[in-house]
Amino acid sequence: MSRRGAILELAILGLLHDQPLHGYELRKQLSGVLGAFRAVSFGSLYPALRGLVERGWITERHASDDAGPAGLAGKRSKITYELTAEGKEQFQTLMAQTGPASWEDENFDVHFAFFGRASSDVRLRILEGRRSRLEERLDASREQSRQRRERTDKYTAELHRHGLESTEREVRWLSELIETERSAYRTTNPGTTAPAAQPVDGDVPEQPSDPSERSDKE
Repeated sequence: MSRRGAILELAILGLLHDQPLHGYELRKQLSGVLGAFRAVSFGSLYPALRGLVERGWITERHASDDAGPAGLAGKRSKITYELTAEGKEQFQTLMAQTGPASWEDENFDVHFAFFGRASSDVRLRILEGRRSRLEERLDASREQSRQRRERTDKYTAELHRHGLESTEREVRWLSELIETERSAYRTTNPGTTAPAAQPVDGDVPEQPSDPSERSDKE
């Protein structure tokens, strides 16, 4: 499965964790989770839903709905999607993963959107991983800027400066979140140390998302 397909499935499971939704409403809410620049078409949403139904993670419930103006005969079937017990378990499994895939650009926002259902140590590991990744980028970008300073026109330099400032702001934001999480962890777990961040490189491989894949490898 592509990385985009995997993050779409996580977003669907997360939204259905709150309440059953029909396709149109689900697509609308996905835009809020995935962002305007990753709008989901029905052409990609419904194949993803079918795949989740086939794996037993969601179910379809058909309900008749009035079609057309009053006085016109006919009914149309509206499909509502609902999370199964297996789907809830799968969602929790995905949300417990703290490897690089959870903090990279394409996935971090979706994981963060459902942080309320993740444990404190998972939140901390993902936040720390994201910050470490961005700090690496900052170092590389600053070095690149120094090397190209004399050969870069003012507009390219300004665009590069804007990118650096945006990344620096996100690093500061992440640091504030990390400190808040650590303070909360110390309050609820007195006498213990908050979990340390996992290394950015050489991270422990994540478990496959499909239970059948796990059983095949065991």
